[in-house]
Amino acid sequence: MISYGITDVGIKRKVNQDTVYASDSGVGNLPNLYIVADGMGGELAGDYASAKCVEIVIDGITSSKETEPVKILEKAIQSANQIIFNESKNDPDKAGMGTTLVLATVSDGHLYVANVGDSRLYVATGTKLLQITKDHSVVAELVRTGELDEDDARTDKRKNMITRAIGAEGKITPDYFDVILKGKEKILLCSDGLTNMVEDKDIYSVITSSEPLESRAKKLIQLANGNGGKDNISAIVIE
Repeated sequence: MISYGITDVGIKRKVNQDTVYASDSGVGNLPNLYIVADGMGGELAGDYASAKCVEIVIDGITSSKETEPVKILEKAIQSANQIIFNESKNDPDKAGMGTTLVLATVSDGHLYVANVGDSRLYVATGTKLLQITKDHSVVAELVRTGELDEDDARTDKRKNMITRAIGAEGKITPDYFDVILKGKEKILLCSDGLTNMVEDKDIYSVITSSEPLESRAKKLIQLANGNGGKDNISAIVIE
């Protein structure tokens, strides 16, 4: 596995509340680890929440004695959720803070994914871009129930209202996905600062290009900023 991760404040925001982490080598009993977290809850609190979440998850994975990837991820995520939830309740400066979380590891031909919130993971095959994660958001729920079509969803004012976040409640329920890889796929983890600004077809074109991974990741940032850069933008491109 090789990867390149990048985060950018965007054009409209003054503080970057996103945190990214990418390791192509082992973290605890996982052979690799990739994380994107998008904080919320005020400038300092959102920044803190995403960074703290990633720190706790990495620590939990590093110290885990489990060998099953999903069990490793679950314990680390629940630990991060509990700590951030407690801090948000006990520190007035951090009240209401939380963060999205999408993380992945590739082991023995399987891509194991966990997500909370609306940060996403995509897999690009030779012909199409597949969104593996399902957004935990008001708009996504309305699309899934047929009450809103995808075109209207892109401009709906409720698009930033998420229904699950690390730290929002004492117990969190992440979604888990197990994708069998054939070996030539490209993988993308990203925050909504990218997906709200760049069309899927353009994302696919960039991450499947023959450019170096760093160039592809930076191109995604450039496209998002070129289209308005309304939010922080984070991307990890993996192949």
